[in-house]
Formats: sequence, structure tokens, C-alpha cells
Amino acid sequence: MMAPKRKQLTATKVSSEDSKRKNKAPIKNDESESSENENEEVKPPSRQSKRNRNKVITYKDEDLSEDEAYPKRGGKNVKEAKNDDSDVSNEANEDHSGGEFKAKAKNQSVSKKKSRATDIDNEQDADGSLSEEESKTKNSKPKEKKAVPPPAKKPKVDKPPLNKTQSDYESLDFSSNRTTSDGKLWNLKISSWNVGGLKAWVKKNGIDYLKYEDPDIFCLQETKCSESKLPPEVKVDGYHTYWLSGEKEGYAGVGLYSKKEPIKVTYGLGKKEFDTEGRVITVEYEKFYLVAAYVPNAGRGLVTLPKRMKWDPDLRNYVKELDSKKPVILCGDMNVSHQPNDLANPKTNTKNAGFTQEERDGMTALLEEGFVDSFRHLYPEKTGAYTFWTYMGNARSRNTGWRLDYFILSQKLIPNLCDSIIRSGVYGSDHCPITLLINI
Repeated sequence: MMAPKRKQLTATKVSSEDSKRKNKAPIKNDESESSENENEEVKPPSRQSKRNRNKVITYKDEDLSEDEAYPKRGGKNVKEAKNDDSDVSNEANEDHSGGEFKAKAKNQSVSKKKSRATDIDNEQDADGSLSEEESKTKNSKPKEKKAVPPPAKKPKVDKPPLNKTQSDYESLDFSSNRTTSDGKLWNLKISSWNVGGLKAWVKKNGIDYLKYEDPDIFCLQETKCSESKLPPEVKVDGYHTYWLSGEKEGYAGVGLYSKKEPIKVTYGLGKKEFDTEGRVITVEYEKFYLVAAYVPNAGRGLVTLPKRMKWDPDLRNYVKELDSKKPVILCGDMNVSHQPNDLANPKTNTKNAGFTQEERDGMTALLEEGFVDSFRHLYPEKTGAYTFWTYMGNARSRNTGWRLDYFILSQKLIPNLCDSIIRSGVYGSDHCPITLLINI
């Protein structure tokens, strides 16, 4: 039979309809089209002239090969174009007679093409194929907020230790023009320091204190070192040295430097119980006695308070006997704060070693025997004047301390007194040195 005559479509009309189709429904992506078209049976036109066949279905020659553009003979399926721009004219499909192309296939193809529109748009966006307006919108970058620079980091400064261990001797003024009450300039300087261990003190340049202070007599307590184990640095030209250590190594111990050789040197109190600990050196000069002492501590929990109660009368009787011969200067770590203004926190320390009523009474009894606390004689109301600070809690940096170190003079020497100084700017121990200026 002869195939029904097809309506002739001009190339111009097909092209026009193709353009409309492209605007209305862009083509779906290749993969979905390919899989669904394989299931659709499209009957090829029979006995169709080559001219009419070219006009019925139009493909873009630049995207399809000749085999893909024309259906094969023998009734085999026609593979539609794989290119995204391929299209079929609706009007051409509607005018076909003889049922070569079913309406169902046409409708499904149109539906597929519409569903492919979104995918094509996405592909175009990815390819950068955007309209001019879209391109402007996309290319116009939002204004970036000015980045606020982070706050400049302060340069790292090495903070000094809160509790210093090294002394800046050059910044300290050791000079003095103090005189007696009748105007006589001092002519004798005596210094005393609980060094808290001679070896450790030397490592902290404590020995340099001798160079800057330049005392005539220098007394040390708590050396914790026997004479045979003294560090070589403690040998200083221009001084005679005297050492007393206890039988127990690393405990107590006292020492003394003297520019002038004493008439006599005595070790201990003459009490066996205390003399084995190395606590007292007495040197005799022409016009006075000097007693350098390290008084026993009552201990944590006051465990050695009974021992201290035996010590106090023994020391008192000892210096009283000397005072009957010559005036006495008693110096060193007395291990007691006598008055409330001699420590930072008197109210909370009444049950602690150094401020118990028993220890304070021992000091009172000594002073009542004709002796004077030289510092309080000159500065009776002064506060914040301490000679000891515990290493705990950065006590020294906060000046939470105790006045435990003294120069106690026979009443006979008060007219000779020029000054009693606390060298709180000197470091190297948990105590600081003290200095007596006197005219003898």
C-alpha cells in the first residue's frame, strides 16, 4: 500500500517552530532521554521520498552524525538525538497521517523535554552560559566587609619573680650620715643576717652583700654548714672569720666576720643542751661584747615551745652576766615578734610560733633586765618594717612579714646609738639583713 501523503513543511516553518520549542521547553539531559527512548517504538515512514523525509524531522547537522539523523530501514527503532539542542517540530508531528508517529510518543517527548529544562539550566549555569542580566548578578560580588584586624598582641615581657632571690646592689644606697643624739657620727657598723643556708646563700650572690655594705662586723645565722664543708666563696679578704656548727649537719649554725681581731671568742652559752646545736658566738672587744645568736624556733604546732622556754632564761642570764663587765650588743634571729606592730597579721598568729604570749613574755623579761630594742627605740610606731617573709604565698612581694631580727643593746649604749636599719631591699634568703650604726 501507498503511505498517506504527508503535509509538506517548509524548512523555514520547521525552523521557526523549532525556535519556539527551544524557548518553551529546553531539552532534558542526555542520560534520561537515552534510556527512555530505547523503550519507545517509533514507526519509520514507508516509501517516503528523500525530500519529504528531510523535512519531517529536522536535526542539527553539526551535533548529529548522518546515521543518527535518519531512521534506519527495516522497521528498527529510531534513536533520537543525544545532543541537548536536538528538537522535533510539534506541528510536523501533528500533521503526520498513517500513524507513523503516535500521539503518545509525541506527548511523552514533549513532557521529557520540559522536564529536561531545569537540568539544562543547571548545566548552563555550571558552564557559565547565563543571560546577560544573570551574568551581571552573578559577577557582581557582594561587598566584602572590611576585616577587622585582631587586637595587637602586647609584647611578651618576662615578669620578675614575685619573691626575688637576687639583689640589685647597685640600686641600693648603703651610705649614711646618721649621728648620735649629741651629734657624733657613727664609727662602727655591725650587720646581721639569717642566710637560711650558707651554700644556697652563696649561689644567690649573698656574699656580695659584704662588698656593698662593708660592715666592720658581720654575723650570720642558720648557716647549716660545718666548717670543713664551707664553700670557698665565703673566704673574704680583710676579715677574720669564726664558725660554729652543730653536731647535726645541715641544722642551725652561726658565723662571724670581723675586720678587727677580737680580744676573745667564745662558743655557746655554757649549756650543753644548746651548745651542741651551734647557736651562739661571743666576741669581746675593748669597749663591748658582741653576742651573735640564733634563738630556737618554737616550731610548727609549737612542738619545741618547751625547749624555747628553757632557752630564754639561759640567754637572759648569759647576757646579763656579760653586761655586768662591759656593755653588750646582742644581735641575730631572736625568732619572736615582740609587739603587734612587729608583724603583718598579729590577730591570726597568737597561737603560732614567733608570736605566742610565752615567747613575747620572754623578750619582755630580757628588756626589763636593762636592755633596749634599738629599732623600736628609734622607730616606736613604724609599721610594715619586717625582716622575715615566708616563701609561701609570695609573702615578701606583698610585705606580709615578721620582724624577727634584732639589735638589742645594753641601756648604757643608747647614747652611742646612731641608727638601726632594716635592709629589706637585699635578697638571698627568707630573711633580710639588718645593720646597726653606732659610735664607740
